[in-house]
Amino acid sequence: MPTSSTAIPRRAVASWVTYDLANTIFSMGIVSVYFSIWVKDAVGAERADFEYGIITAVSMLIIFVISPLLGAMTDRARRRMPFLIVSTLLCVGLTMLLARVSYWPTVLAFILANAAYQAGLQFYDALLPEVSTEENRGRISGIGVGVGYLGSYVAVGMGMYFGTEDKAFLFTAIAIAFLVFAIPCFVFVKERVNPNPRPVFGLEMIKESTADTIRTLRNGNEYPGLIRFLVGRVFYTDAINTVIAIMTLFTVNVAVASGMSETDGESRALLIMLFAISFAVVGGFVWGRLVDRIGPKRTLDRVLWLWVATFILAASIGLFTLPVEALFLVASMAGIALGGTWSADRPLMLRLTPPARIGEFYGLYGMVGRFSAIVGPLLWALVTKVGIDGFGLPVVKAQGVGVLVLLSLVLISQQILKPVSDKPVVGMA
Repeated sequence: MPTSSTAIPRRAVASWVTYDLANTIFSMGIVSVYFSIWVKDAVGAERADFEYGIITAVSMLIIFVISPLLGAMTDRARRRMPFLIVSTLLCVGLTMLLARVSYWPTVLAFILANAAYQAGLQFYDALLPEVSTEENRGRISGIGVGVGYLGSYVAVGMGMYFGTEDKAFLFTAIAIAFLVFAIPCFVFVKERVNPNPRPVFGLEMIKESTADTIRTLRNGNEYPGLIRFLVGRVFYTDAINTVIAIMTLFTVNVAVASGMSETDGESRALLIMLFAISFAVVGGFVWGRLVDRIGPKRTLDRVLWLWVATFILAASIGLFTLPVEALFLVASMAGIALGGTWSADRPLMLRLTPPARIGEFYGLYGMVGRFSAIVGPLLWALVTKVGIDGFGLPVVKAQGVGVLVLLSLVLISQQILKPVSDKPVVGMA
């Protein structure tokens, strides 16, 4: 692992950061904003939460199952970069198919594209040690988060510039932008070659990797705080991933409940999204420096309290039909919290990870994140469906109840994470 920042070329750091911008273009443009609107247009507002929740959950289920295996494969391979390149190209190609075919083929293309994106994110996170040192890891991670959220400006801005009527064209434009901003990472981030490569493919590799993962989970006490962190991460990422997936639908429904038209509601949702992004950019830079100063665990504790306040306010807007303008305050709080979550989350995982098993452990890290991304949308779909169909609640009030459920998940995660220490792992293999 690098011991001096001077040993890491600046263009490698900049290129790694730029990939964060690239994949955020996809996550914001496709997952958070425009594909959910496409689903709503296809199935109607009352079915959109349920349908999109199921679609997202199925996509996450795929990557949940294969995350540990993918991580173990990268530990065995000479380099991780080829895995990142292939997953990115798959995501880009599948995204170009969206809305160019009928409903179910488009849904299938989205499911696979999102799974490829999530796999790439896992490979990308595992490259953090190649572009940072223990002393500046929080700052580099925070810069990645901050610059990454600029990709959200690109995604939302593309929708505002090109319009959202021709979604097939918009989805293709987003895919191309993802690829263009990803290329520098492929070219300029140079990995140290694995000195002990092993066969990457084959039944024997699957057996050995699965056995290693099971052994790690059974012997969690060998890695202090790891299992507790991973369990706690299930709960807070459950809430956060769900918010990212449904924020546009929630904003549009609040706007309509306030008397706006669907079109005006979508425009207001994009404006509020840009507001949240602005604060996420700032949050990434600020929280990243705090990580280096007080440690990733104490930083994450503060971020989770901010999420508690954010969910309380968001639930109140839905339950009491507050004016849509109140969402600007929610957006600013959520943006700052988003920037802080990923700035602290990645360095904390590395503190708990033995250097020789980064791929495998980031596979577990990714697995629990994907598990939360399965459960969260399913939970949201269930709560909103019961609220609307079972209790006759207006859509926006049912969503307010859903936000309260997400709040409870964050509170649970805080209790689980209390004993976790961020003391660096030294000499573990």
